[in-house]
Amino acid sequence: MEARFNAAREIARDAGRLALKHFLLRDTLKVETKGVHDLVSEADRDVEALISSQLMALFPDDGFIGEETGVKAGGMKAAGIWVVDPIDGTASFLDGIPAWCVSIAYVVGSEIEIGVIYDPNAEELFAARRGHGATLNDRPIRARRAGGFKDGRVGIGYSLRVDPRPTVTAIERLLTGGGMYVWNGSGALMLAYVAAGRLIGYYEAHINAWDCLAGIGLIREAGGWTNDFLADDGLIHGNVIAAGAPGLAEAMRHLAGLN
Repeated sequence: MEARFNAAREIARDAGRLALKHFLLRDTLKVETKGVHDLVSEADRDVEALISSQLMALFPDDGFIGEETGVKAGGMKAAGIWVVDPIDGTASFLDGIPAWCVSIAYVVGSEIEIGVIYDPNAEELFAARRGHGATLNDRPIRARRAGGFKDGRVGIGYSLRVDPRPTVTAIERLLTGGGMYVWNGSGALMLAYVAAGRLIGYYEAHINAWDCLAGIGLIREAGGWTNDFLADDGLIHGNVIAAGAPGLAEAMRHLAGLN
């Protein structure tokens, strides 16, 4: 597992450097629409191709799930599966807002063994290996201590592909509980911020595995709490995500309607 962890960190940096080159030339990119407010550019595809080719060259028996290419390589039958979002926060990326990242996770069965998120704009590499803790640029990080929503801010994610009512309800519960929310367009990055203690929680009514598995791995290794995202076939179909400081587990469950 150590070889995969080291490779994931290096490949995330390589991918981030390539993505940043595209970001600086974003006005020249070809962009397609996958759905309402759901965009993909040639940058997404180029970065995913780099990640996939490097991982498969090193670990040819592993499976691979990418946001842009879907399931390939060893597929779902492989013992371990890489789950990748080459650029999480594509809309911000294309708008020139530096709120996006590279997300790489490695899953074995129901366990997230590796989670790596790289923000090339801030040169921040968040990395976690199950049982070995979480780091930011090789320094240990921990989720913030919080006993209520007044103790910090909660990240909120949303996509127009889902019913807005659960999100509206969650925001109402948060605000009436004395809290405040943050939205930056990148669920992966906000989950990394929870692991680093910058946010006290994160909620999204439905999120895909490639957007959140690395972040979930980070939060768990940083001492935080998350719901069981991989339940009910979350790897393929996505699921609700609720995560936060260890003292906020019940409050986040209530906010997310998981009680």
